[in-house]
Amino acid sequence: MEGRRVSITTFDNPYDPFTQFNQWFFFDVEKGYNTCQLLARIANTSDSLSDEENEIEMEEAIDQIIKYDFMNVYKKIVKQA
Repeated sequence: MEGRRVSITTFDNPYDPFTQFNQWFFFDVEKGYNTCQLLARIANTSDSLSDEENEIEMEEAIDQIIKYDFMNVYKKIVKQA
C-alpha cells in the first residue's frame, strides 16, 4: 500500500484532487457535491488508528460511496508514487 494514493472525485470535476486540491474542492462545493463532507460521514477514521489503517478506512468509504452511487457521479482515482 505504500506509495499508493487513493481519492474520490466526480466525473465532471476537471481538477486533480491530489495536485490541484483547492480548485478541485471549490468546484466540488460549487456544484453541491460536498464530497469531503460525505467522505467524512462514511469513513470510520480515528486518531487512535495508524495512518495506514485510516487510509484503508478512507478507501473502503470511497468504495462504499461508489457502490451506492445510483446517479453515477463519483469515481475513484488511484495513483502510484
